[in-house]
Amino acid sequence: MPVKQRKSILCPNCSKLISADERSCPHCGVSRPGARWKNIPITRGLLQSNQLIKTIMYANVGMYLLSLLMNPTRIGLSANPFMFLSPSNGALLLLGSTGTIPIDQGHRWWTLVSANYLHGGILHIVFNMIALYQIGPLALREYGANRFISLYTLGGIFGFLVSYVAGVRFTLGASAALCSLIGANLYYGKTRGGTYGQAIYKQMSGWLLGLFLLGFLPGINNWGHGGGIVGGIILGYMLSYRERVRENLFHKSLAVVCVALTVAVLAWAILSSFYYRFVG
Repeated sequence: MPVKQRKSILCPNCSKLISADERSCPHCGVSRPGARWKNIPITRGLLQSNQLIKTIMYANVGMYLLSLLMNPTRIGLSANPFMFLSPSNGALLLLGSTGTIPIDQGHRWWTLVSANYLHGGILHIVFNMIALYQIGPLALREYGANRFISLYTLGGIFGFLVSYVAGVRFTLGASAALCSLIGANLYYGKTRGGTYGQAIYKQMSGWLLGLFLLGFLPGINNWGHGGGIVGGIILGYMLSYRERVRENLFHKSLAVVCVALTVAVLAWAILSSFYYRFVG
């Protein structure tokens, strides 16, 4: 009687070799790793840590380049490095920068999402993308892909909501979402404890010190940073992390909502800005 061979696959979440028949990955705990929809190239890539972070980086870079192309004659070419290659305020406003001006005067509440993908200059986006590349993998490893998406999206929204309530007139940047990741990592390190947890907590405390010093520079949205950190801590507590709770249907559903919301908002921002800039 022939022996049935078990098909092996790479887990779409952690990329470790497992059996396709596993009900959950023995390494990372993701359910039904052999499901066909999880192994479609696009879906599979988004579930993998490096690709998920790269996708967010591509979205940020793409929106930055688009903001430059929206009004190329007004690109900042100042000798001031903080203003070099800065898009015009008009282009940033059309593409979804947030604050009391866009929300109170234009009722553009959707900018609480879009502002997380806009940047005011080359140094602004370079610094934030370097921070994402350093902070992101830790949050992704300890919380998983679905919770990571929620931490980044909802934490960014919360950070900008706090800055709106505080009266910040015009703001943008990925730093609110990044601060949410820092807050979630702080929560993880503090509650996990042990040598590893203490190391994570100290590392994130170093980022907090850097943010505190950065806050003395002009134009820094400290309310957004603080709101993002608090939001990340709250979300870390509410969603928990892998060592305590494996990803479940709620985590996956919330991530789907966050992805759909982000895609819809960015698509609206791009289409509406092109209409007002070139048609209206």
